[in-house]
Amino acid sequence: MSIERIVLAFAGAMILVTLLLAHYHASEWLYFTAFIGVNLLQSAFTGFCPLAKILRAVGARSGTAFS
Repeated sequence: MSIERIVLAFAGAMILVTLLLAHYHASEWLYFTAFIGVNLLQSAFTGFCPLAKILRAVGARSGTAFS
């Protein structure tokens, strides 16, 4: 699995988890959901993604979006 697919899968999973936590526990989890969305948006324009850098450091293969 390439870095891009891992990043997208992780972001999608975290958004779903934080939405469930906000629904069943505390609405403050929506701030983390917003943070994930902002991070995805800025990485689309800048090409910088912290998770992609971590995955590259541990040896995951890169596709073309985060090279």
